[in-house]
Amino acid sequence: MAQVGLVAIGRNEGQRLEVCLKSAVGKAAAIVYVDSGSTDGSVQLARSLQVEVVELDLSLSFTAARARNAGFARLLEIAPNLEFVQFVDGDCEIVEGWIDCSQQKLLDQPNVAVVCGRRRERFPERSPYNRLCDLEWDTPIGEASACGGDAMYRVAAFQQAQGFTPTLIAGEEPELCLRLRRQGWKIVRLDAEMTLHDADMMRFDQWWKRVLRAGHAYAEGAWLHGREPERHWVKESRSIWIWGGFVPLLALGGAWFTQGWSLLLFAIYPLISFRIYRYGRQRGWGTQDSLLYAGSCTVGKFPNLAGQIKFHWNRLLGRQNQLIEYK
Repeated sequence: MAQVGLVAIGRNEGQRLEVCLKSAVGKAAAIVYVDSGSTDGSVQLARSLQVEVVELDLSLSFTAARARNAGFARLLEIAPNLEFVQFVDGDCEIVEGWIDCSQQKLLDQPNVAVVCGRRRERFPERSPYNRLCDLEWDTPIGEASACGGDAMYRVAAFQQAQGFTPTLIAGEEPELCLRLRRQGWKIVRLDAEMTLHDADMMRFDQWWKRVLRAGHAYAEGAWLHGREPERHWVKESRSIWIWGGFVPLLALGGAWFTQGWSLLLFAIYPLISFRIYRYGRQRGWGTQDSLLYAGSCTVGKFPNLAGQIKFHWNRLLGRQNQLIEYK
């Protein structure tokens, strides 16, 4: 335990932050909470639990990447001999036993830079959007290409890669993992429970913003690394433009000239959904979950496209990207 430090980040997480920090106290040698302009007493709460607090400069744009970097820097100031750092979002609770399990994996395999486990949604039954989050995090066990926001990193590897890219408003973890893999490090997902997450996503507009943010992340990732051998997120971005933009425009734009026959192109979407549904069933998901996931992936191409357009529009105008929040 003495080799592990922890960085939690948050913004107006309220009771979720209290649960998060209490799950970490006593399990790490040092804990830092990084606050991004909360107005709900989060800073005072963290300090009442004897947790070190970093308050980000309000004059600069907030990003999770920037917050984690700031937390990591402060963590090493107060505990310079740490070997590992666990990052956790402020709306997550660390599962008992995870810190010891992940630390042991990093001790046993010195070529592994990052380990993550199973993040679960705390209340998947409360809304279909919460349920989708839980399905999204059910990724394969073993060596992986990337991790999510909750993960344990080897300090030396994190420093070698110079941390997260602070300007990214989303997708900062896969981007860092890409750079780590280039340097010869491995990313591993363990068959172990890691965190409980509280998405608290009850409305369609929240889901839309979250999926729009993902589209933005795909666009920025492809712009940064798409011309490199890994072709980072090029395939995903191309799929978004085809199914979210090109096919609908072709179907609608050609309706006059084809006497409506071009509208038959919309029949492709149920076929895509069925293909995704079969993938879910092959993963062992139930019928309802597979249908939900298939529908979300198909309809999600449209907010994905809005996110892609948002990124490229800001890029062309030279504007700084702003955080997209769904809560």
